[in-house]
Amino acid sequence: MLWGDETRHIEATAVAAAYPQGAPIDDALGLKVRLHQRLIDLLNLNLLDRTPRDALRQDIRGAVTGLLMEEKRLLTPSQTDQLVEEILDELLGLGPLEPLLKDDSVTDILINTHEVVYVERAGRLQRTNVRFQDTRHLVRIINKIVAAVGRRVDESQPMVDARLADGSRVNAIIPPLAVDGPLVSIRKFARSPLAMDRLVELGSISREMAQVLQAVVQARRNVLISGGTGSGKTTLLNALSAYVDDHERIITIEDSAELQLQQSHVGRLETRPANIEGQGEVQQRELVRNALRMRPDRIIVGEVRSGEAFDMLQAMNTGHDGSMTTVHANTPRDALSRVEQMVGMAGLDIPARSIRGQIASAIHVVIQAERMEDGTRRIVSVAEISGMEEDVICMQEIFRFRRVGRGSDGRVLGQYEAVGVRPRFMEALAARGISLPTDLFAVGRVSA
Repeated sequence: MLWGDETRHIEATAVAAAYPQGAPIDDALGLKVRLHQRLIDLLNLNLLDRTPRDALRQDIRGAVTGLLMEEKRLLTPSQTDQLVEEILDELLGLGPLEPLLKDDSVTDILINTHEVVYVERAGRLQRTNVRFQDTRHLVRIINKIVAAVGRRVDESQPMVDARLADGSRVNAIIPPLAVDGPLVSIRKFARSPLAMDRLVELGSISREMAQVLQAVVQARRNVLISGGTGSGKTTLLNALSAYVDDHERIITIEDSAELQLQQSHVGRLETRPANIEGQGEVQQRELVRNALRMRPDRIIVGEVRSGEAFDMLQAMNTGHDGSMTTVHANTPRDALSRVEQMVGMAGLDIPARSIRGQIASAIHVVIQAERMEDGTRRIVSVAEISGMEEDVICMQEIFRFRRVGRGSDGRVLGQYEAVGVRPRFMEALAARGISLPTDLFAVGRVSA
């Protein structure tokens, strides 16, 4: 039995998702708060982990019925069911966030203090009716998330990156750094990763570009994916990884593990922050170095941010062909400049020309992703690095997305087109027995 003498009091909470945003807590919601608190006071928490959700739901429903009789109040069956589900979500899940996490149309959840929650659907931000009871309630949910991955958040460490069980990325920042109250950003991951065919259907990439990128990955060319926040870099990285042969050994390195590779031979590494004494931190650069000792065929770094860029270039130049990573940048040329700057952050005294030479020989293809003002995400450029001329890295664009205007509904209009350049990596593709139609690169070839 879940209801007995052995009880423990925890903070009562209330979910106002069913009520208009900004509405005061009326009598009906006040009743739910009182019932919720009394139920939690009665609940034997020691048995939660060993009790199936269905059995727990039945126990809670029976207790709710009894408490409603004591209150001399009536709730409809649907209201009773909602109250029971809210309590279950609070006890076993993430409280008010659970309905949003279960909603496949939601791609991002943005919490601006305990009173305001936005979501992104189809590239558009929408305010929801979800609220937390108070700041303590929201902080408790944050701690529940970060504790599951061995991290912490408090006044001494008020910023944290974490992930949910399904790989969704979480960033939280609390007071004193967050002035008005805790801020949480959750980047949801689809239950199944978007395949390249689905990206073509969505208009994020043309079929011809997808065909070429498939050949690039299969031919073990090194790929750098560039783009801004929320532009779809990780989604594209997941889609490209599907073309890696299942017999290859892949090592992934991330700050917060979120890649969803489908191959059977994958080793996943994740950084670790310092503990409360400031000890034990493990950075991406150390993991990249360690990965070189793990006999990988390919190394995939979720995102290069600092000195690990140097070690990643070294890996690409020393037999780990077909490696991939992402970087924050607005254009392919900016992406190379960012990589050069990050190599400088490694603290090594290397001339700029040598760094550029490393970049030119290590990276073969740069893909630019962009999140446009209408919320759509598109691959706007596929470029090849063709070598060096004096101190300049030579790059030639192969495909691009050409904007032609805005529709009456606000959508960005444009088309994918070939620039007319036959890429140099065609020789590498041919050497591996991969052939592509030559007319893919014909100038003026357009894909809507």
